[in-house]
Amino acid sequence: MNILVTGAKGFVGRNLVENLKNIRDGKNNTRPGITVENVYEYDIDSTAESLDEYCKNADFVFNLAGVNRPENPEDFKKGNFGFASTLLSILKRHENKAPVMLSSSIQATLQGRFGASEYGISKKAGEDLFFEYGRENGVKVLVYRFPNLAGKWVRPNYNSAVGTFCNNIANDLPITVSDPDIEIELLFIDDLIEEMFDAIEGKEHHCEFDGVNTVLCENGKFCAAPVTHKVTLGYIVECLEKFRAQPNTLVIPEIANGSFEKKLYSMYLSYLPESKTAFELKMNEDARGSFTELLKTDKCGQFSVNISKPGITKGQHWHNSKWEFFIVVSGHGLIEERKIGTQEVRRFEVSGEKITAVHMLPGYTHNIINLSDTENLVTLMWANEQFDPNHPDTYREDV
Repeated sequence: MNILVTGAKGFVGRNLVENLKNIRDGKNNTRPGITVENVYEYDIDSTAESLDEYCKNADFVFNLAGVNRPENPEDFKKGNFGFASTLLSILKRHENKAPVMLSSSIQATLQGRFGASEYGISKKAGEDLFFEYGRENGVKVLVYRFPNLAGKWVRPNYNSAVGTFCNNIANDLPITVSDPDIEIELLFIDDLIEEMFDAIEGKEHHCEFDGVNTVLCENGKFCAAPVTHKVTLGYIVECLEKFRAQPNTLVIPEIANGSFEKKLYSMYLSYLPESKTAFELKMNEDARGSFTELLKTDKCGQFSVNISKPGITKGQHWHNSKWEFFIVVSGHGLIEERKIGTQEVRRFEVSGEKITAVHMLPGYTHNIINLSDTENLVTLMWANEQFDPNHPDTYREDV
């Protein structure tokens, strides 16, 4: 399959092109129904000759080209209607009946605050042109009215408030939030790309519009990505401030699969400068070795790494309800656990040669012994709760 992407250097275009290449090159095998032979990349600096060739040979067309913020408002029509007309004329001349997708905007509803939008009017004209082309030529046309788009590679300080927030907070620059209670609808780029793949496979999602609200329905005139998130500007900034503080707090917020927070965190990280890509951790060192907290979570405990020097024994304490995993990743050691009030001892010989996770049981005093005379013992540790110095639940007692 030959796939043409216009606006290939834009935010959506870049993400779509790179993911199509992943399928073409066999790096992504999650879409066995899609075979990509060529990805035709067309943008404003491409030649008319290349567009003609691409339109002749394309098996599917994504028209992502458009104008968002021209200096002259008249350029809205030129960029959002004029190019679409040129594209469709070339396809028609070559009698190419490949399906065509149009990237439109929720502003094309011309409802509410979008009623007098020059941008929305130009997008609506482009939609009408595509629908007419489909009817006259028997071509499948897929028109998507996208809400606010978000994700990696969004251009900050342009037409995305979330992109600006991510960039500025990641780089310690000021932001302005006029009203934190304003709610916006976000479509993240990875969810959009999955819908574009669905479209190629003929499994696109359809919808109609109730004002500016998308209503998914099987026989809808328009198309839509089914997964979006409605959040307030205030909550977005609150999340980003927590992300920025992570190198100091070590706290990773909840990032459940499919959650808004997980997607926003990925977007935020894509804006980190080199100076913040790596950060030092506090190593608590003494004659026995070191102990370093790695990451903490709000509800799922914390991770640490413990380094024991040759011959050293660490631990020798117990907990009422706290429990841990000890996972030796390098060296040779012995873990001992004794049930409090008894002589019952459990012993586990461990090494980095055969990585094993060992439970530290509540009500059992435990230790870890480096059996080597020459090598450090390196242990990854997970506790089911963050350490609270006011309630440590840790009591000294030898095994």
